[in-house]
Amino acid sequence: MELASILEWRGEDVVDPDGEKIGKLEDVYFDAASDEPVFALVSTGMLGRTLTFVPLAGARVGREQVQVDHAKDRVDEAPTVEADEELSPELEAQLFHYYELDQGSAQLPSGRRLVRH
Repeated sequence: MELASILEWRGEDVVDPDGEKIGKLEDVYFDAASDEPVFALVSTGMLGRTLTFVPLAGARVGREQVQVDHAKDRVDEAPTVEADEELSPELEAQLFHYYELDQGSAQLPSGRRLVRH
């Protein structure tokens, strides 16, 4: 299964490189210019109300799970949103900084790079 079909994996487990469960895939944010998946939005915590962003670069889909290249410990410290909260331009910038990713130039008039399908 290709990462391009990642939206079909909503509700599946997201695990780290060691197979430790991070949470469940809730949604995906795509690059506004290339339409490539950039971040998984993963429900974490006891009630799944906290949503954490995890980069999808290097991720692999397998039997009933998506394996990402970031350790659970690192993801646990990443910026989060509440289930009913939208990704702000400020939080988007924090995510790229936290994961040491190149944000590139802004692709949307709002200055944002990420879009949700």
